[in-house]
Amino acid sequence: MALENSHELENGDGTTRSDQNFLEKEAEEADDEANKGKEIESVEMIFRDTVVPSWKGQLTVRAFVVSAILGVVFSFIVMKLNLTTGIIPSLNVAAGLLGFFFVKTWTKVLEQCGLLKHPFTRQENTVIQTCVVATSGIAFSGGFGSYLFGMSDTIAAQSSDANSPTRDMNIKNPSLSWMIGFLFIVSFIGLCSVVPLRKIMIIDFKLTYPSGTATAHLINSFHTPQGAKLAKKQVTALGKFFSFSFLWSFFQWFFVSEDDCGFENFPTFGLKAYQNMFYFDFSTMYVGVGMICPHLINISLLLGTILSWGIMWPLIEKKEGDWYEAGLKSSNFHGIQGYRVFTAIALILGDGLYNFLKVLGNTSIALYKQLKNKESRTVLPVGPDGKATSEDLATSFDDKCRKQVFLKDRIPTWLAVGGYVAIAAIATTTLPQIFEQLEWYYVLVIYVFAPALAFCNAYGCGLTDWSLASTYGKLAIFVIGAWAGKSQGGVLAGLAACGVMMNIVSTASDLMQDFKTGYMTLASPRSMFVSQVIGTAMGCVIAPCVFWIFYQAFPDMGVQGSEYPAPYALVYRNLAILGVEGFGSLPKHCLSLCYGFFAAAILINVARDTAPKKWARFIPIPMAIAIPFYIQKPFAIDMCLGSLILFIWEKRNKKEAKAFGPAVASGLICGEGLWSVPKSILALVKVNPPICMKFLSKGMNVKVDDFISTLSR
Repeated sequence: MALENSHELENGDGTTRSDQNFLEKEAEEADDEANKGKEIESVEMIFRDTVVPSWKGQLTVRAFVVSAILGVVFSFIVMKLNLTTGIIPSLNVAAGLLGFFFVKTWTKVLEQCGLLKHPFTRQENTVIQTCVVATSGIAFSGGFGSYLFGMSDTIAAQSSDANSPTRDMNIKNPSLSWMIGFLFIVSFIGLCSVVPLRKIMIIDFKLTYPSGTATAHLINSFHTPQGAKLAKKQVTALGKFFSFSFLWSFFQWFFVSEDDCGFENFPTFGLKAYQNMFYFDFSTMYVGVGMICPHLINISLLLGTILSWGIMWPLIEKKEGDWYEAGLKSSNFHGIQGYRVFTAIALILGDGLYNFLKVLGNTSIALYKQLKNKESRTVLPVGPDGKATSEDLATSFDDKCRKQVFLKDRIPTWLAVGGYVAIAAIATTTLPQIFEQLEWYYVLVIYVFAPALAFCNAYGCGLTDWSLASTYGKLAIFVIGAWAGKSQGGVLAGLAACGVMMNIVSTASDLMQDFKTGYMTLASPRSMFVSQVIGTAMGCVIAPCVFWIFYQAFPDMGVQGSEYPAPYALVYRNLAILGVEGFGSLPKHCLSLCYGFFAAAILINVARDTAPKKWARFIPIPMAIAIPFYIQKPFAIDMCLGSLILFIWEKRNKKEAKAFGPAVASGLICGEGLWSVPKSILALVKVNPPICMKFLSKGMNVKVDDFISTLSR
């Protein structure tokens, strides 16, 4: 999922597991068309006449130029999603498609001019996709919408310790220099932690890594004749909807000269529904996100919106003066905001804890079975008659080719171990200089335990495609925060520790996904590792710069109710406060509600796992329900509209929807996401929209008309 996990509900706090089924089926359909009337042919037999370049030959200048351009574009998209809802879909499809399109166009022009020296290969395509995702991934794992921005004074002023005497020692405002330095220190060590285990994970244990496998199928299909034709059509569809989304966002900008103006505040279902977050805000980005996210996530978001803004908050607001002090600002945590945020935190923690224990248990059991039955796993499966089928022979040929390439370009173990120790030593020395509250021995303890947790996350991700990076980060918040204590800056220490832990376990699982993709496309492990390192390095510079543009262009960023409220930043800070202060400062009955929602999250997950499959697919996801509780944005309506469009499309033409749905969605997301660049530049140079389009009730409109008429006399 990209809510709280990567490829997650939150790529989340944040990425959805999206589209691997589409990719796999699309690849299968392409293979079926290519093999009509023929015996089953292996993937590598199709490419048997194609020369595989050396690992250095896969790392081309053009690949990294394209990766840098797409990395900037995708970083703006991820940053905008981070700072609005925290729901980040998988952008692998768009990265693979656009990477293929740009380089294929480049090489075609050079070929016609007689200047082409190196043809475009699937290995180079894999390098581009890996580099782009690594670059834009830092925009999420860097914590700009969660733990890192949660350190700022803007978020602290809205948190439950806003009036605490120790607040000042728990604040660190964003600065381009320390953010870049921090990311360079913490973002690479996770790459070293699992490199020695790549053969065990990919070849010995044969872990599937669904997203990595699906991406490999996509890239392999692109470079067959049938796949190349489909890719061009997909890119055309992406381009059309990209243009529409960008121009529509540009048009809307003219009508937003003040707060609460413009199409994004259109009271679609009436003014009363508008006040309770039920309206369509004409965001093409979230319509696209809804087309990529599974239907159940979108329905869960809508259910959460109805439960919170439609039922709970109106009822609790009637208790003002009884349950909490009257006259408090809506952002005050001793008032209604306390119920909004902490009930959401309870749902998130309940869901996260359940899935953490579930994945950890499944991982332990599967690991035990694989170690116990390792020898039997190496036996080639045979057909019912005791003979290998043609499909088995194709698989055997593919595996033989892939193992040969995968094991040829070894990454020395001493390099990985030495790199881990060296980076850990540097981090232990330098991180306390960036965060005075984070003692050196806190950092040392994190790095001692991190490799085991990185292995668990990478292994679990290989089984389920579910990364629990943010869950490990929350664990670090509570452990280090409680260890440091309130009077010693435990809130800031916990948030910094969260960043260290999240980056280690997140990059570890991402790298193993890339190794799986490289394994299936015959890309060298060395080229995968180098492209991941280069992409991460680019992300450590690009992501903070993109965040800084938003930070400077929108002074109210991080304020609840603003255009960019950064909702997870507030959640992470309050988690850190809970870790050092406890629950004493919550408003009346809030703790009881938290206990109830925590238990409800666990029970809902138990029901999802025990109910028959035909019913389980209708049971909502607690983490998705939680997000609308405290986000004052109507994105659930937008995403459900995207889901409805895809549903109708699938009913009318399922094959076409599977082939072009992700491309259309990616175009809608990229168009509005790219509009963030000129919009931010216009804000920086103080160019404001010229018109305010606002919607008033009939009675209010009469009063405004009367007031204007008195002025004109």
